[in-house]
Amino acid sequence: MNILYITGAGVSAASGIPTFRGEDGFWTIGSKNYTPMEMATRAMYETNPREFLAWYYHRFATYRHHGPNEVHHWLSDKNLITQNIDGLDGKAGNTDFIAIHGRLDQMTLFHHQGDDVMAFNAPWEKVNEDNLHSSLLEVFNINNESPMINESFKPYVLLFDEYYTELYRISQAQQRMLDADKIVFIGTSFSVNITQMALDIARSQGIPIEVVDPDPTHVFHPNVTYHKMTAFEYVQQQG
Repeated sequence: MNILYITGAGVSAASGIPTFRGEDGFWTIGSKNYTPMEMATRAMYETNPREFLAWYYHRFATYRHHGPNEVHHWLSDKNLITQNIDGLDGKAGNTDFIAIHGRLDQMTLFHHQGDDVMAFNAPWEKVNEDNLHSSLLEVFNINNESPMINESFKPYVLLFDEYYTELYRISQAQQRMLDADKIVFIGTSFSVNITQMALDIARSQGIPIEVVDPDPTHVFHPNVTYHKMTAFEYVQQQG
């Protein structure tokens, strides 16, 4: 059976990474002057790259050395689309997972959306915390506090005011959904476009789904099984 797993922040919780909308989550903690929803935008990167990069650096630097947990290892040989940008599925050994929202351990050339660019490792280790803002601008090749198309670099992360492109393997993700015999959602709140896309495909194609979450969101689907448990408990149950 071709099972497609679609994971969210709940999968990385056991690695010590806060879920996005929890009390200490990424979307709860902003900066001094901006909310997270304002920070994680292309507009902020273009107009205030100092604040933008510092916010992402603090989000990433705090957790970049955390390792994958048992759930990531269990998923390492599975057909997987993850919403997480922590890159832990890659660390666990999954060589063909789709990071549909990007990976914060990588970056790309700053480009017009839809342009054909590659992602490559981001040299966060070169950032000098004693001179954080200037160092970040230097690492991301941003001069005069304004990023330049096809010259500067941008974290490989899909921002709120951007859309899915082939850089994020959106066509492959949709094909995996269409080809699936079953779709299992693990640790996701169904609050992003990719999960709605998967639900629409599952409904239209008659693909059964499973939802793994301690407090699962009720979804409109004629063939759904709920597992009211954590991702870790689910993996232990699966063996």
